[in-house]
Amino acid sequence: MSRRTRERGWPADPEPLPLPVVDNHTHLESVLSFETPDEEPRTLDDQLARAAAAGVTRMVQVGCDLDAAAWTDALLRERAAAGDRSLLGALAVHPNEAVLHAGIREVAPDGLEPAPEPRHEMDLDTAIARIAALARGNDRVRAIGETGLDHFRAGPAGRQAQVAAFRQHIALAKELGLALQIHDRDAHDEVVDVLRRDGAPERTVFHCFSGGPDLARVCAQEGWFCSFAGPVSFPANEDLRAALRELPASLVLVETDAPYLTVHPFRGRPNAPYLLPGTVRTVAEVTGRTVEDVCAQVSAVATAVYGEW
Repeated sequence: MSRRTRERGWPADPEPLPLPVVDNHTHLESVLSFETPDEEPRTLDDQLARAAAAGVTRMVQVGCDLDAAAWTDALLRERAAAGDRSLLGALAVHPNEAVLHAGIREVAPDGLEPAPEPRHEMDLDTAIARIAALARGNDRVRAIGETGLDHFRAGPAGRQAQVAAFRQHIALAKELGLALQIHDRDAHDEVVDVLRRDGAPERTVFHCFSGGPDLARVCAQEGWFCSFAGPVSFPANEDLRAALRELPASLVLVETDAPYLTVHPFRGRPNAPYLLPGTVRTVAEVTGRTVEDVCAQVSAVATAVYGEW
């Protein structure tokens, strides 16, 4: 039985936020593919309506494989043509996708056998060129991402391919004047090193920030934005909450990274943008700020990073 059918059902709608807020990073194509027992599938319109009712009125939809990127490009065009300005996009070849496009088939520390799909028959440079063409052709795409390094899901050869892809994405973001959304798993020092050597784009965001206070201090020094997802609410993650307290509010964003990483106490259940209020309230509690202040500040930061919706 698949992971998707093992999940329990969708959590109940949360108490709405007092002010609108932005989900910095979500994967709607994956949210829509979730199947939950004894529940009808939720449509895109339903998910967006639930999010808006909870106060999550804008979001950045992230397409980070070739299929998801094409889906995202089409979605942004369709919604904008219909007068819906709630969505902006980010596109990239995810670091774990980069390994497969590079033709590398090694077992990584995660212990999983590589599982290439038909899209991975395209070589890495061509795949990144495909992303670049989509980003150039759609003014609703405001970021390149998620890109970066993932040492848990890549062995020695795979890590070399990830670095090469990461550097190409950095260059693309700077060429197009777009923000950069970073995926960083078990690779904090290496990600920082690449950013410093190549020169980070002016607006660089650590999506689903997973470092501790040391990385937070580096980001504060460099002016890099940090986006917090459900794990900041997990009881064991005190180091992550300590990192949040190190950052000025002007560098903090929030996200769902849906459909995974659902905020406590719903961990293990499917995630979607309508559940972002739990993370917002956690950020307020950890930093000693009001929920209203966090909402207003996050919205202002998101606009500074991505422009007007």
